[in-house]
Amino acid sequence: MPCVGTRVTLFTLDSRAQTRNIMKLRQRTINCSPFRPLESEKGLPSSIKLPDTLEIFRNLKNAKRFAIDIGGSLTKIAYYSLVSHRKVNYEAEKDNAPNEENFTYALSEGARLHFVKFETKYIADCLDFIRSNLVNSKESMSGKSIKATGGGSHKYASLIAEKLGLSVDKEDEMECLIKGCNFLLRNISDEAFVYHRHGNPEYEFQTATPNIFPYLLVNVGSGVSIMKVESEDSYERIGGTATGGGTFWGLGSLITKAKGFDELLQLAERGDHRNADMLVKDIYGGDYKKLGLPADLIASSFGKVCPKRETGGAQYTDADLARSLLFTISNDIGHIASLYAMMHKLNKIYFGGYFLRNHPLSMHTVSFSINYWSRGTVQCQFLRHEGYLGAIGAFLKGAEECDSDKYSWLENYAGSSGLQKSADSGAAPFGQLELDRWESPLRFCPLLKDPANYIPDTVDLNADQEARDYWLACFEESVNKYIERAVASQPYSTTREERAKQLKEKYVSRLHHLKEHPFAFGNLTVRSLLDTIEHCLREFDFPDPFLVQKQLENECAIALLKEWLKELDALSEKERRKELVVSVLAGNMFDWGAKEVATMLESQTFGFEQARENIPDRPWLVDCLDEWLERLEGEPHKKAAIFIDNSGVDVVLGILPFTRWLCSRGTKVILCANSAPALNDVTYSELLVVLKQAAAIDPILAKALHNNDLVAMQQGQVGPCLDLSRLPRDLAEELKTVDLLVIEGMGRAVHTNLNSEFTCESLKLAVIKNRWLAQKLGGQMFAVICKYEKGNT
Repeated sequence: MPCVGTRVTLFTLDSRAQTRNIMKLRQRTINCSPFRPLESEKGLPSSIKLPDTLEIFRNLKNAKRFAIDIGGSLTKIAYYSLVSHRKVNYEAEKDNAPNEENFTYALSEGARLHFVKFETKYIADCLDFIRSNLVNSKESMSGKSIKATGGGSHKYASLIAEKLGLSVDKEDEMECLIKGCNFLLRNISDEAFVYHRHGNPEYEFQTATPNIFPYLLVNVGSGVSIMKVESEDSYERIGGTATGGGTFWGLGSLITKAKGFDELLQLAERGDHRNADMLVKDIYGGDYKKLGLPADLIASSFGKVCPKRETGGAQYTDADLARSLLFTISNDIGHIASLYAMMHKLNKIYFGGYFLRNHPLSMHTVSFSINYWSRGTVQCQFLRHEGYLGAIGAFLKGAEECDSDKYSWLENYAGSSGLQKSADSGAAPFGQLELDRWESPLRFCPLLKDPANYIPDTVDLNADQEARDYWLACFEESVNKYIERAVASQPYSTTREERAKQLKEKYVSRLHHLKEHPFAFGNLTVRSLLDTIEHCLREFDFPDPFLVQKQLENECAIALLKEWLKELDALSEKERRKELVVSVLAGNMFDWGAKEVATMLESQTFGFEQARENIPDRPWLVDCLDEWLERLEGEPHKKAAIFIDNSGVDVVLGILPFTRWLCSRGTKVILCANSAPALNDVTYSELLVVLKQAAAIDPILAKALHNNDLVAMQQGQVGPCLDLSRLPRDLAEELKTVDLLVIEGMGRAVHTNLNSEFTCESLKLAVIKNRWLAQKLGGQMFAVICKYEKGNT
């Protein structure tokens, strides 16, 4: 039943008209298939080469520049490549004849940064592999150079010159580390984390902040250097200690039988330091309350060893000694770092270096020490990609391709190997990080009330195991739907089946990996899972599996728009305001990303009327409709931004009438659409076409478009969710003068931003089309979110 008392005539295309449109679009699909070998496709191949996504040095043949960071144990190689992707070009200005497509496919080049990590003992083999796979001949590379850093850059300079024919430009190690750290903190939102050894979640990832400075960078290598970083170009070494990883390795080899650094760490994991260390309770019989010293605090490292030896009662093992040594070194490092932080009034410390490498016990001990000595005032954070800092920094030296004033970078979940504990016996011998360039600097939304503490995700799946288990299983069950769509979208490809098979294997393996290592790619969320499938689709050359479906639904909805606007205009103003909200909610039902709704849509009997009937009676799960309607009695808004969701009925019959009404009140409206395809979400390019078609039907929309009172802009997203910390700079500038923010859809207003607060008025509208999620939030299937907030500064 409708949720308000308004009587409205609802309509859908009759079955014969619907069938005609479907057949027309199917024929159009055949005519414009990107895999049909036509000259109009500008030389695009009829069969695409299968991508080798498991290759460590991916896209190596397209590499343009290299950098290398050579440590005593690990080597990191960085290179920049151009990656070709197939994309859809929409021709919004083209007046198409009947049965002509208004889109074409073309190849588009994008920039990608690759970082590969491996053991230094394999360096000669890796250099041979790089040399043999480069398109450039040795002669054409002659005279060129490679940026290098790390202690091994001196030792292996001649080997690099011999293998690659490149001269070696050595870069300062500390400068490279800081440059790499700044780059990661600026571009990867889940880069830094706080470690809780016995916590839930074990890894607490920190959200990105608009300003990353100032901070301390503590690099724990053979020794320890402490750097104070105040800006991109302002930093200084303020201290350090000679007691570092080399000390641990050196003393460990003397007092135990361990033969290597990793073996020593593994030994420490099995030991009990209490057999070697003297605790407070060993001296005082319990807590020393007067001084605030707990009973289990270490009073003297190795304090029990000599007395036990003298009495012949030694009961410690090599593992106990290794653990005691690890605690000694880690506590000392943490103590010194916390003192420097407090001395310089800094509350953020980032740790990196070979000594840590995501080793649980080392991180736990350093964290405990920092927290203890600073009394909780200093936050100890680690970096997900700390092993790549030097290589990133070396590469950035003189790299115009990475200019932060022009570009931002996004982690490619399909090509990065993810974070793993160094103690894992099954850890891969190689590690990868891949970043794709965004052709615009990305900025925080200026309307966020508290940008520094903005969390774009409603549920942290790292912390909520029930939700994690559900969503991982849900996405694995749904993967066949993605595969079916991907295959069907390319009927003339000879490689589609094999590519789809590889795509499925890749994505399912990712899901299984995340089940065991939910922290691998930072905060595990519904957003990141959806982004991962979109990354995989593009990697296997399925750029827009829902393209034909979206075009069909847009055309069907446009055919209904004129009559629907006429129905709305016949209502009283009070009834119209209610109906506009209900129409947005009904339109939001048309979501192919929701499993149960997709089943209904496939039946081809689900229309606008059925969508309205599925909206529950009020009160809704979140029901601020009355507050919203009361607000509309006041002055019109000056400028509104609407983050829109799906193609077809959603945008045409839901959002456009709502937008038209706002424009009629004198409100300027920005419609913010996805920059790249994701499920059946409307993209910016598609929106331009839809707006042109709607303007031809309605004079109010035509006037608003002509006067720039209605504009479309890209929201910078590549998935169905919305991260307001990563918006294109031009959109962020426009939002500064917005006094109404509307966020629509389950992905944007429920999975993300349900709890986000803004400085201006905001309206969040969505229908929950997942039964489990609805019940989790306290409602039922098709529960409604209508959340209006006045905003505050």
